[in-house]
Amino acid sequence: MQLIQTVIVKQILTEKSKQKLLDKYFAGKLQMQKEFEQLQFELKKLEKAKKYQSSVLKNHFEKELQKRHDKEKLYEFQIEQLHMLPLGSELKEKEVQALVEIKVGDNWDEVMGQSTIIIKDGIIEEIR
Repeated sequence: MQLIQTVIVKQILTEKSKQKLLDKYFAGKLQMQKEFEQLQFELKKLEKAKKYQSSVLKNHFEKELQKRHDKEKLYEFQIEQLHMLPLGSELKEKEVQALVEIKVGDNWDEVMGQSTIIIKDGIIEEIR
């Protein structure tokens, strides 16, 4: 019989993976800044057109602007945290599903124990 089990994938922080994460976070932060500016531009454009009720419009845009601002702050926080982490640290990257083969006589606690895959620079280093 087969069961589906959740497996945690962790990444060992190396210079290469750290730079890759920094690039990803900076790109995300830049994207949020662009979206923020675009939303501000659209709001001003719609306010000048005066086709919509301004208070409803302004509330909607303020919520969207706040979301972008919060995401930008999250990226900044992630960048700060990444700078503080020493090389060799294990970072949880994601969770994946795996099929586990079980049979009569297997130790249930061992079978259902949390499995982890350790990756270093895109190569599987260890399966725990």
